[in-house]
Amino acid sequence: MAAFARRKAQRLARADGSRKGRLDERAAPVLRLLNARDPFCTASSCSGRLVLLQGGAAMAALEKATGDVVLKFEPFVLHVQCQEMQDAQLLHSVAVDSGFRNSGITVGRGGKIMMAVRSTHCLEVPLSHKGKLMVSEEYIEFLIHVANQKMEENIRRIDRFYRSLESALQTAAGANDLHSEGMERSRSVYVRRRKRKTVHRQSVCPSPKDQHEELEPEDDIENSLDIFADIMI
Repeated sequence: MAAFARRKAQRLARADGSRKGRLDERAAPVLRLLNARDPFCTASSCSGRLVLLQGGAAMAALEKATGDVVLKFEPFVLHVQCQEMQDAQLLHSVAVDSGFRNSGITVGRGGKIMMAVRSTHCLEVPLSHKGKLMVSEEYIEFLIHVANQKMEENIRRIDRFYRSLESALQTAAGANDLHSEGMERSRSVYVRRRKRKTVHRQSVCPSPKDQHEELEPEDDIENSLDIFADIMI
């Protein structure tokens, strides 16, 4: 646990090395929620993006393109390092239930447990080849409309994931508290019973002198068995 906490502190202290260079506001609530819990440390994330490779605005980019142009939509993705397998399994269950059905858990060398939140809610369509436009302007407008719809659904899934994760973490924390409380209660009852047994034996057992003088050999055996049973409790 101490080693995981140390690695987590080191990772979170690093400077932002992303191309964007600043916090992804859509993903930020999920990241804060996870990093506030000891068993989790976020490694990388992207809340989703719509990309027209090789260019800026759609039609202007296509007119200037000399190579292949592809329209891509990439949904939310998140990688989280987990302290224990049960922590990764909780996160995986919430992710799948929230619509990120391509999520998975990997265990690397050294036992590092990584949970990836992913979905198949993607879009990738080639628009031009070697500078030649392969589709109509009307079709490009249709694709942009579809991509925007996918982004809206992606945002809904992120919100659903956040709410479900918050609830699951609270439930898990409550269960751990009850378990600890139950263990402490059982220990207290055990200690009280042990004390009562000790007091009872002290009140009924004769003094060492009387015991030596009065007990027969078979009584010595019974006393030895009683001591053995007391050790085994």
